[in-house]
Amino acid sequence: MTVREPPSARAAGPGASPAATAPRPPALSPSRAADFRRCPLLYRFRAVDRLPEPPSQAQVRGTLVHAVLERLFARDPADRTPQAARELLGPCWDDLAAAEPAAAALFSGPEDPQLALWLDSASALLDRYFALEDPAGVSATAVETRIEAALPGAGDAAPVPLRGILDRLDDGPDGLRVVDYKTGATPGEGYESGVLFQLKFYALAVLLTHGRVPDELRLLYLADGTALTYRPDAEELTRFGRLLEAVWTAIRLAAPTGDFRPRTGPACRTCDHKARCPAWGGTPPPYPGWPGGAA
Repeated sequence: MTVREPPSARAAGPGASPAATAPRPPALSPSRAADFRRCPLLYRFRAVDRLPEPPSQAQVRGTLVHAVLERLFARDPADRTPQAARELLGPCWDDLAAAEPAAAALFSGPEDPQLALWLDSASALLDRYFALEDPAGVSATAVETRIEAALPGAGDAAPVPLRGILDRLDDGPDGLRVVDYKTGATPGEGYESGVLFQLKFYALAVLLTHGRVPDELRLLYLADGTALTYRPDAEELTRFGRLLEAVWTAIRLAAPTGDFRPRTGPACRTCDHKARCPAWGGTPPPYPGWPGGAA
């Protein structure tokens, strides 16, 4: 789940449409924190320069499925059926394609046979969702909700701004639960730490905004029909908060001069910014400065 951008921004990737809205001061989300830990220069390109990244069919499919589930939960519980979800797929795609030209450009038009196959693959993800839970029995108190929080800094340090969007927040007999939909497959061995990082981030954000440690965080992997759960505790989240503070401190130290250095790794193979990365012989664009002024 991201503390992440809303569906319209999600469709076109982290750096899409930089001129569409006035830049907001950067804040930490799970994805941006992960970017900085993996490669500070990637963080700069996405959070500061906001360079465009072309969307993939997989990314846009994820946006579409999230939009369908958002509309599904706007219905009465008895109307949250598999058939209703399938019927929402077409209208949600029409709206997404109209709002996001880069998403629409992935296909040649409404009659493109690849579009039909792609929509079928999105429908299959929705079918797997219903195999994981019955939305008619879910007490959702918030769906696709923006969350912003300030993590108090140690001593005289400034608070760390946290920002994003929760896929779903449930509050029922089983307690407070955060639910995140993943349209990819369950991460393989060696990638579990990234998932755990994301879950702890959400748990901390909910604690700061709701004054309660979530009783459960649940990840629903729709590609392979797997559900993962995590039950946090306050002491663990305090330690995690210190980690986020260290990440934010490092970002702010680099911000005045733009000293965001590249760090090579396996992700470089598919990075959209490889051509402008000095680690691969490229030249970054001039540093535009920290959004909003002094860091």
